[in-house]
Amino acid sequence: METNTPPPSLPQSPVTQDEKTLGIVMHVLCLVGFPILGPLVVWLIKKDQSSYIDRQGRELLNFQITYFFYALASFLLCFVLVGIPLLIIVGIATIVLTIIGIVSASEGNVYRFPLTFRLL
Repeated sequence: METNTPPPSLPQSPVTQDEKTLGIVMHVLCLVGFPILGPLVVWLIKKDQSSYIDRQGRELLNFQITYFFYALASFLLCFVLVGIPLLIIVGIATIVLTIIGIVSASEGNVYRFPLTFRLL
């Protein structure tokens, strides 16, 4: 009898302090005005050197792209006044979730952002 269980995952190497620092930097870049470009540059440079940075970068870029589209939809809905509170909620959620991501990265974990489309 054959089962469809996935193969066991390879053990992850311990996350180094440099990897944690780069993970934090990617999140901080989002807060200081480079929400997609900042993490994208770090991820493209370091993704082949670190599986942690690869996972962290993919998750963060997926989050930033998804919430950009949420903000865009909210902005378009501002013309019918529904979008104003939605835009505020998306803005606050982006800041709060990014801070949670910073804390998670400082602990060497990859935070799985809620309501995020996994594009990468």
